[in-house]
Amino acid sequence: MMKLTRPFHGIILILFVMLAINSTSATTKYNVLSFGAKPNGKTDSTKAFLMAWEAACSSADSTMIYVPKGRYFLGSMAFKGGCKSPQITIRIDGTLVAPQDYRVLGKSTDWLSFEGVNGVSILGGALDAKGPSLWACKASHSNCPSGATTLSFTNSKNIRIRRLLSLNSQMFHIVINGCENVHVQGVRIIAAGDSPNTDGIHVQLSKNVNIIKCAIKTGDDCISIGPGTKNLWVEQVTCGPGHGISIGSLAKDLKEEGVQNVTIRKTTFMGTQNGLRIKSWARPSTGFVQGVRFLDSLMRNVQNPIVIDQNYCPHNLNCPNQVSGIKIKDIIYEGIRGTSSTVVAIKFDCSPKNPCTGIRLQNVNLSYLNKPAQSSCSNVRGKALNLVRPESCL
Repeated sequence: MMKLTRPFHGIILILFVMLAINSTSATTKYNVLSFGAKPNGKTDSTKAFLMAWEAACSSADSTMIYVPKGRYFLGSMAFKGGCKSPQITIRIDGTLVAPQDYRVLGKSTDWLSFEGVNGVSILGGALDAKGPSLWACKASHSNCPSGATTLSFTNSKNIRIRRLLSLNSQMFHIVINGCENVHVQGVRIIAAGDSPNTDGIHVQLSKNVNIIKCAIKTGDDCISIGPGTKNLWVEQVTCGPGHGISIGSLAKDLKEEGVQNVTIRKTTFMGTQNGLRIKSWARPSTGFVQGVRFLDSLMRNVQNPIVIDQNYCPHNLNCPNQVSGIKIKDIIYEGIRGTSSTVVAIKFDCSPKNPCTGIRLQNVNLSYLNKPAQSSCSNVRGKALNLVRPESCL
């Protein structure tokens, strides 16, 4: 068994969060009620929240924006950076509520977006994006808007999200894009198992991101890991329903940044479509996936517990007749156990042009209906150590 230590940056992030929480008593406090917000769930409080942000952002002190108990009706909002305040804590004791008409938010890319901020913490609260009406529109094949991401951080640093509930997002729940030093802990995400494109947490073009002790129930990937992700640590995450934890979809662009140094450990998957997945389109690309550790995961009735799919093509639509240029190497699966709901519990379907290399299975024990499961290998090189069930095809 390999010896694991949490990355140094993870320890620093936790200390930073503890200091941030302990220092809030010395901050300048801005109550959204003072700016005209109404906690009745009906009065539009968008302007009041933006005014509170402007006041906190322009202060030279550490600041807190306080949202008391109640329901706050809010439209699309962008919180822009360039703040004087070195630290802005948004403490939410209430619920932020989206417009009932899905078309209002549906035309926007994001509901609540933070752009170019540094040192922002979101503590507690709930975000109710009222997504089911848009999902129903999409299910009926009507002319529907794409929908909005509930919470996004772009080009930001030193971000903390703790004890937040994201409910019924129209599209992705939380997006971390182009960010550095992000700590997500104790977050709950809830959407229907058939809700379209409602990824729980999406990370791309970001480094030094920790996702700890989160519970994600949604209709798409619980956690999706996009190009340019580096130094990602995921631990004690429960997933289901959903599509599992996925690295990809990759090879969308010819010149695509790689994914590297990812650790995913102590995760539980319950009734998900996939468990631990790496996926790429069969297209030319300069992208890669390397240095990934999948450790100590429990599968309960998962369709595809371990899968690398370099011929990813949902619904067999718009798929080029090519081979994937994504290079996948140095991937470890250790301590993966539980049950598969299909006979093939381990599937490595790699690129004939760029075979997967350095794949390692160690102490893997997966069964199918209390019977032996099967493995499937194509264009993959690696080794199996200690007990590996189903029998390895490496």
